[in-house]
Amino acid sequence: MFTGQLITALVKAPTQSAWRWLFHLGGIGLIPLGLLDNSPIPLPGSMDVATILLSAREQGWWIYYALMATAGSLLGGFVTYRLARRGGKEALERRFPRAKVEKVNKIFSRWAFGAIAIPALLPPPIPMTPFLFAAGAMQYPAKKFLAALALGRIVRYAVLAYLSARYGRQIIAFIGTHGHPAVLMVLGLMLAVGCVVFLFVFRKRKKTRKHN
Repeated sequence: MFTGQLITALVKAPTQSAWRWLFHLGGIGLIPLGLLDNSPIPLPGSMDVATILLSAREQGWWIYYALMATAGSLLGGFVTYRLARRGGKEALERRFPRAKVEKVNKIFSRWAFGAIAIPALLPPPIPMTPFLFAAGAMQYPAKKFLAALALGRIVRYAVLAYLSARYGRQIIAFIGTHGHPAVLMVLGLMLAVGCVVFLFVFRKRKKTRKHN
């Protein structure tokens, strides 16, 4: 719902306060947005839409916006990680249904690094918060956690920002015409390339470790 409202405010009504607020702050505005997007009460898709719109507006700054979006996500993700680490497994069990906790724990126990990096790369409705909680609750090392989250997020936002800088007008027009469902479609298409690149690198890294 927030994503749809953000699109409406920023695309269809540029004189409204949401547009002025976001573009007045620019990349700095992605920091508090990242805190919210990776908090226990996330705003799915909000950071993606903001990155798309900012990069489309100022094409030459797309790298800056990708880095700021990544920094905001890292800060927000680390706060959630620390809260879960302090609360332990009980915090995870209180926050999510038992079935989801068991599923997340199973995935995290098997993949660990990939269980953080891959959801960080994928667009909504893939959930990120349960894996942030799981990493903290299961005492996953902070350095590895930040590395995995940074890897997934930088690929995600770099792809979004770059393609938005190149095809921004067409993307915004498409979202503005088709509304909220178009967000997932656009994000899915834009991140497909990033997913392929990430999985290739991840598998190559895994094979290198086995040989060593």
